[in-house]
Amino acid sequence: MSELKAILFGVGAVGSLIAKHLLDKGVRVVGAVDNDKNKVGKDLGKVLNLSEKLGLIVSEDVDSALSGEKCDVAIHATSSSFRRTYPQIASVVKHGVNVVSTCEELSFPYYSEPDLAKRLDKLSKKYETTVLGTGINPGFLMDTLVITLTAVCQRIERISVARVMDAATRRIPFQKKVGAGLKVDEFREAMETGLITGHVGLTQSIAMIADALSWNLDRIAAEQAEPVIAGNSVKSVSINLRPGYVAGMRQKAAGYRDGNPVISLDFQAYIGAKEESDQITIEGTPRVCQRITPCVHGDLGTVAIVANSVPKVINAPPGLVTMKDLPVPSAWNETFNSAS
Repeated sequence: MSELKAILFGVGAVGSLIAKHLLDKGVRVVGAVDNDKNKVGKDLGKVLNLSEKLGLIVSEDVDSALSGEKCDVAIHATSSSFRRTYPQIASVVKHGVNVVSTCEELSFPYYSEPDLAKRLDKLSKKYETTVLGTGINPGFLMDTLVITLTAVCQRIERISVARVMDAATRRIPFQKKVGAGLKVDEFREAMETGLITGHVGLTQSIAMIADALSWNLDRIAAEQAEPVIAGNSVKSVSINLRPGYVAGMRQKAAGYRDGNPVISLDFQAYIGAKEESDQITIEGTPRVCQRITPCVHGDLGTVAIVANSVPKVINAPPGLVTMKDLPVPSAWNETFNSAS
């Protein structure tokens, strides 16, 4: 393929970061779709806050955006919910276009939405396209990387993964997403009303790991996200925390076999975390303990894993795939002039 052509489906905070990276890598963007009325009808360059116009108008209609020249892949970044994004992804697939999505539940949809996953898989094969859900987490740090590390083990008893990140280094929407700046009762109310959802994808990560290891789990359970309370005054770019206010959240999930937790995940994101890290411990033969410190930056990592997955998705067999189904993930440091 002489030139890689892409369409953007969702140019919000994350979608815009991915779009800029793809443009820098030489990808030719031939369409952009968003449902934000403040973006529809505007030049993509302006929406992305670039110094020049791109001559491409953001549309709210995917059919119109895909009515022009054929493109190779759609970068989809709109929602964490697979059920909510299914119609969007299906509309792209019906145009014969591959999809790489940041939808967290799409990272392993066979667990939470098996019927819908089978439906999308069948549709993708019909139109000879490949669909992947990925990101830094879920998509890599707490599942794909874990699966890769198990390759050196003769026997595995249990796996534990912990991600600790300082939310002060992330964008403002993420800080609000983890409840930073709220009072404790406000945090709990936000959880009850769905204003704060907790970390989406922990159960999917566990299901992916178990599937890769052929482990039949009794059940997978995610605890409700709990607030992390600021002990001292902490300041981020936009939020000044007073002692006793919420700095962020912590959420755990586990997969059980024979009544015992054999896969445990611990996600922590709060302003003021002093020791950022991504840690994977595999109890078995041999024992494996891998620690990345500071933790991988979420936004930068998400942009990279999405972009670097594009050539592998284009070259993959048709259908709905997960990260464990593709070749070992790797950086693609050349410009996107060829995906073969």
